[in-house]
Amino acid sequence: MKNLTPRQVVSELDRHIVGQADAKKSVAIAIRNRWRRQQLDDDLRKEVNPKNILMIGPTGVGKTEIARRLAKLTEAPFIKVEASKYTEVGYYGRDVESMIRELVENAIGLVREQELESVKEEAKQRVEEKLVDLLAPQPASFDVGVDSSDSPERYERTREKMKAMLLGGELENRNVEIATEQKVQAMVMPGMGGPGGDQMDFDFQGMLEKIIPKNVVRRELTVAEARKVLFDQQCEALINQEKVNAKAVDLAENTGIIFIDELDKVVSSEGGRGADVSRQGVQRDLLPIVEGTTVQTRYGYIKTDHILFVAAGAFHTTKPSELMPELQGRFPIRVELNDLTKDDFVRILSEPKNSLTRQYSALLNTEGVKLDFTEDAIEALAEFAYQVNQSTQNIGARRLHTIMERLLEDLSFEAPDMGSGKVEVNAAYVKERLEEIAQDEDLSKFIL
Repeated sequence: MKNLTPRQVVSELDRHIVGQADAKKSVAIAIRNRWRRQQLDDDLRKEVNPKNILMIGPTGVGKTEIARRLAKLTEAPFIKVEASKYTEVGYYGRDVESMIRELVENAIGLVREQELESVKEEAKQRVEEKLVDLLAPQPASFDVGVDSSDSPERYERTREKMKAMLLGGELENRNVEIATEQKVQAMVMPGMGGPGGDQMDFDFQGMLEKIIPKNVVRRELTVAEARKVLFDQQCEALINQEKVNAKAVDLAENTGIIFIDELDKVVSSEGGRGADVSRQGVQRDLLPIVEGTTVQTRYGYIKTDHILFVAAGAFHTTKPSELMPELQGRFPIRVELNDLTKDDFVRILSEPKNSLTRQYSALLNTEGVKLDFTEDAIEALAEFAYQVNQSTQNIGARRLHTIMERLLEDLSFEAPDMGSGKVEVNAAYVKERLEEIAQDEDLSKFIL
């Protein structure tokens, strides 16, 4: 777990996300508590459970973006799921335990990357030796009882010469023949798995790989292409998969983070039937996962007691209090995210290092067109975004994407034919292209 202080986490989030200080502070403390727990004695560590967080706020205010940035920041196993994608056990669809299996898969990827880094140099050396073997194969005349003028000394000289040329990059386009294995892909019929079918797919795939003989295919590739294939093969040979699996399960159990979006979508209406029954069932199935249970995965059993859950929902038509009381209790930290104001839009367009204005400027710069946004243009864009959100549906910062696309549509189309040049986007430019659409409320619903 990376040793980041809460202040460092907030500072990093501030580089990409405007406002929402309370939410940033809560997740920063939760992340630090993950690190603190790792420093405790084993006996006490087992007793310290994560304080799960529920983020409440309208769409487009930064809930998902906070989660996405956290994943990159912590370098811990992390997945984002939508609660609305799950169904109650017994219904056709995905069961909630599959999120734990996804988390373990994510952890496997992280641990594999670390292991690859540790075996990379040895794998490269093995690849070079293998390529030399392919470029200068040992003569059959070396076999016992075969007379030949070829000598081991002459072969070694040829081999050393070939190795020097290979390291010098002179043989990259030379063709070599290598053997590759083709994995058998399991064909699972729809509905074959039933409840928890995704786990059965994994197990069925593994079973087939053990039973059916490996299909070896010989391919002719250039040295440059073969090097990549051979590197992957050597890394596979050097990595201890059992060790990777064990480390990944431990990592997922102790530092894993699951972001559950759209939690409000599994709140059932009063006296509901059909889909509402399943929604209530999803909450019941989710409760033991969040509370702490053991889930079977293809890599072994995993305990969910110390996984951090961050849930989020707009809760427009429902309230967090309408969730099952037991589930509410498993999210003790509640954070309310605020609606975005015009000033927030101004900051979103100008402050983050990956702001939309910088993104579009960089994209058009590839065509030789220099795009400059003036301060009054950013003010005008923020005003349009805010007003359209107020008069139609409020989709938060996502409104800026549609407005920017509409604003620069003609310029993006013409840019390749302009050759080069400079375009200044000022308030007049913005009003000319957006004012008519923004004022026509019916039209803006469809376009903006």
